[in-house]
Amino acid sequence: MAAASLPRIGVLVIVLCLSLHATAAEQDSSAPPLPADTGAVVPFLFQPEPIIVELPVHQERVLKLDLTRDPNDIWDRLRRGFAMPDLDSNLVVEMQGFYLNRPGFLRRVFERGGQYLYHIVDEIERRGMPTEIALLPMVESNFNPMAYSRAHASGMWQFIPSTGRNFNLVQNSWVDERRDVIASTNAALDYLEYLYNMHGDWHLALASYNWGEGAVGRAMRRNRDEGLPAEYSHLRMPDETRRYIPKLQALKNIVASPELFAFELPFVPNDRMFTTVEAPQGIDLATAAELAEMPIEDFIALNPAYNRPVLGLSGQSLVVPLDRVTPFRERLGDLENEAGRWKTYELRRGEDLGAVARRFGLSVTQLRQINRLSANSRITPGMTLLVPDGIDPSGAIEAARALSSGRR
Repeated sequence: MAAASLPRIGVLVIVLCLSLHATAAEQDSSAPPLPADTGAVVPFLFQPEPIIVELPVHQERVLKLDLTRDPNDIWDRLRRGFAMPDLDSNLVVEMQGFYLNRPGFLRRVFERGGQYLYHIVDEIERRGMPTEIALLPMVESNFNPMAYSRAHASGMWQFIPSTGRNFNLVQNSWVDERRDVIASTNAALDYLEYLYNMHGDWHLALASYNWGEGAVGRAMRRNRDEGLPAEYSHLRMPDETRRYIPKLQALKNIVASPELFAFELPFVPNDRMFTTVEAPQGIDLATAAELAEMPIEDFIALNPAYNRPVLGLSGQSLVVPLDRVTPFRERLGDLENEAGRWKTYELRRGEDLGAVARRFGLSVTQLRQINRLSANSRITPGMTLLVPDGIDPSGAIEAARALSSGRR
């Protein structure tokens, strides 16, 4: 039996009224709606009605871990790798209150993250990094790989375009690997390792991930020039960054001791959830989802990186749940023998979308949908369009709608 010291999470405890499953916060009509399914990061713009009380300030909690057995689930595995210094502050208390006052939202986001966590934790452990990092996508995007911010940050790990390119995430008209679950996780961990090696401190590394390494470096220099400590807790920083690490600490505390907060984590097995399968050029995502016997929305949640509903390049892969991969491969082989395919068409000078649509038996609306062209998209000679060549376009049109819906 091993024991790990936790921060003063005894600062909070749920006040149990008539039911653990119905809270005043969930019924509070004055609170703004939570963007649980949009990928937008939850704004901390108001103080919800408290359902928590303080305990003695110095009351300690001890996390007991049985290391003689395998982890029960992904949460048990996460707890075993917690290694960051704990942050103990009023902001952590505030963030815990925010999440715990919305147990339905919190559970939905944990459930959404469950399909990605095994892969993320695997990569973190392989690198010898603290497993708290696996909860960072919840702070960044509510575990939504389709999330897109006003600052043009995209994906579960919220890379801006320039940082994504710095860490080899491909961004073109066909694919945006900032949304790719596997590629973006590798890039995020590369970036966090780089920041930790720069600072030798995980709190400074996380602040740099959120605010930028240059901004954190300038704040540290300013403190040194003024004779102040250059540690994270002493830096002057924007409000978003000031709350960033307390949010992560709050989630860590909840995962570490859910029973203390009367919160039930959803069951997520400590099992690999998916694998990759090389896909034939020209398959559309709706057809691929059908082969995997999955709703298109669920399939896109595993394959969110594609900008177009058809895989237009060779050598591309699809992420498929492990329990569906064998029948998927079999049906994929049958599909490759069918007639018809998708091809690319280069728009000629003087040609408009109407002419191309008529040539390939589409409406202009369908051609725009398939190629993800909005009414404001610039149409220029030489641009590459996806067009059907003897194949039913309905699957691609359905996939295009699902892609658009997921990114609203």
